[in-house]
Amino acid sequence: MANHRVDRVGMEIKREVNEILQKKVRDPRVQDVTITDVQMLGDLSAAKVYYTIHSTLASDNQKAQTGLEKATGTIKRELGKNLTMYKIPDLIFVKDESIEYGNKIDQMLRNLEKK
Repeated sequence: MANHRVDRVGMEIKREVNEILQKKVRDPRVQDVTITDVQMLGDLSAAKVYYTIHSTLASDNQKAQTGLEKATGTIKRELGKNLTMYKIPDLIFVKDESIEYGNKIDQMLRNLEKK
């Protein structure tokens, strides 16, 4: 039963963080960032926030990570205003590699079909 609550809180944080990044954070480093998933710890004390960025350049990825880390305070403050939780979880931003991995697999399959 507790797992259901963890999933609901994670989905709510995902929705809110996406909205906060679009409307409240003015840092140009995070303009193309999209939150793809949030995984909560069981006690709701921390959240791993997975994100993607449209650029494939390593420098853009590093800038986005830095921008998200700098904006963590703003994001937590806005989450505190929008969510009715006793304690807002610590946010840990992690680059989501699954989309790039899926694209790589698709490309490999296309190359097999050509042969």
